[in-house]
Amino acid sequence: MPIKWIMCSVFGFVAVTGLMVGGWLININNTCVRYEQTIPTQFQQNKNIYDNYFKKVKEAAQVPDAYIEGLKQVFDSAMKGRYGEEGSRAVFQWIQEQNPRVDPIVYKKIQDIIEAGRNEFAASQRTLLDIKNSYGLYRKPFPTSWAVKKLGYPAIDLDKYDIVTSQQTDDDFNSKKSDPIKLK
Repeated sequence: MPIKWIMCSVFGFVAVTGLMVGGWLININNTCVRYEQTIPTQFQQNKNIYDNYFKKVKEAAQVPDAYIEGLKQVFDSAMKGRYGEEGSRAVFQWIQEQNPRVDPIVYKKIQDIIEAGRNEFAASQRTLLDIKNSYGLYRKPFPTSWAVKKLGYPAIDLDKYDIVTSQQTDDDFNSKKSDPIKLK
C-alpha cells in the first residue's frame, strides 16, 4: 500500500473527526445560547405576571371603597329625602328601615383574584426553575462541561434570575423551622 493512500486515509480521518468535534461544539454553543436567552425572558415574564397580579388586586380592592362611598351617598340622600336636613326627631321611629349593605361577593371576587394571581405566579416561577435546572443538567456532565467552559458559558449571571420569595420564607429555610400561620 503506497504511502500516499495511508496519508490520505489519515488526513480523511482527521478531517472527519475535526468536522464531528466542530459540529458538536457548535451544537453545544447554540444550546447554551438558547438557554441563556430563555432564562432572562422567563424572568421578565415572571415580573410581568407579578405586576399584573398586583394591579388587578389594587384595582379590585378599590371597588369596595367606591361601592361604600356610593352607598353612603345613596343612604344620605334617602335619609335626607325622608326626614329632611335635620333628620328624624321622633322619639320612636315606627318605620322599618331598609338600609343598603355591602355585598360580600365583592370581597370574594378580590380573594379569587388573589388566589388566581398567586397560582399563575407560582406556575411562572416553576417554569423559570425548570429552565435553570435543565440548563444545569445540560452543561454540567462531562464532556459537555469541558466544552461549555472552553466556550465561556454560562455567559450570564444565573443568580440574577432567581425566583421571588418572602422574607418569612427565607427566615424559615435558614432556621429550618416554620411556625403555624396565625391569622389574627
